[in-house]
Amino acid sequence: MASLAEIRAKLSSMETKPGSNNKQSDNAIFPHWNIDEGTSATLRFLPDSNTDNTFFWVERQMIRLTFPGVVGGENKPVTVQVPCGEMYGDTCPVLTEVRPWFKDASLEDMGRKYWKKRSYIFQGFVCDSPLNEEAPENPIRRFVISPQIFNIIKSALMDPDMENIPTDYVNGCDFRVTKTTKGQYADYSTSNWARKDSALDETQLAAIDTNGLFALSDYLPAQPSAEHYNVISEMFAASVDGELYDPQKWGNFYKPYGVEVPATAVQDTSASAQVTPVATAPAPAPVTAPVTAPAPVVAETTAPVVETAPAPAPVAEPVATAPAADEDKGKKSADDILNLIRNRSAS
Repeated sequence: MASLAEIRAKLSSMETKPGSNNKQSDNAIFPHWNIDEGTSATLRFLPDSNTDNTFFWVERQMIRLTFPGVVGGENKPVTVQVPCGEMYGDTCPVLTEVRPWFKDASLEDMGRKYWKKRSYIFQGFVCDSPLNEEAPENPIRRFVISPQIFNIIKSALMDPDMENIPTDYVNGCDFRVTKTTKGQYADYSTSNWARKDSALDETQLAAIDTNGLFALSDYLPAQPSAEHYNVISEMFAASVDGELYDPQKWGNFYKPYGVEVPATAVQDTSASAQVTPVATAPAPAPVTAPVTAPAPVVAETTAPVVETAPAPAPVAEPVATAPAADEDKGKKSADDILNLIRNRSAS
């Protein structure tokens, strides 16, 4: 497990730099977006089972391609989510096309529509929840966190007053997701960390021993092959031109939830050929209309996370893995880096 200092150092270094392995959907994902306005759910995050991951989360970057309908189907809008190549350090064909649009004021809105959307996958326990749900047999849940909540999590990690990493089994702390409203939409800006550290109880420790921890990267979409990138480019062009989604051409690569793939559809011939059906993430629910649970989906990349498309920014460099050096030496190095960053900020 990476130290808090190492996490801080990497977060700082990422900010200063310009810049699918599909699982069957199940109720392991805790739908915090379904809690009522004015209520909270208390979560306890756990580390990634992948010890090469410095963080206790992984970042997911997806692009939404909208179509006015489906060839041979109903003429109602559908959305397909495809992975952004920059998530893997690849050149993304969509963002390569979209970036120049921001130089033209008339194309900015269209650019934001096709800009990548970030979300963050965590795991842990649901310590307290107002939802009346059938909990899975394995109490270790996964959480798909929006940028708004993630920024609260990250800011606290950079706060010198936080002395221990929140995922520590003995001296960690809970995180409270609180849902309010801002205008007509759900707002989570009052979510925060617990003020006191607490240890996992015997039941939670036993659950970890029995079930193990998830490798969070398993819940990211597979890295597209060259064939997949060609399909993404075709779909993007069709989406911009207002054409219908064609399951005959693209159904065995990426498709909206619920759309059937014809037996005669073009086959995915890549080595890791898998259908990647991705459902539409619902829009933020108005205050007057509570959010309903999303329909079951095959690919977990469809969890309902809503994010305003960011202004174009330089491509972030791929996150390096935590150093495998001696733990004490690594912690000292991370502390030195963190102190250097803070001293620079102070000056």
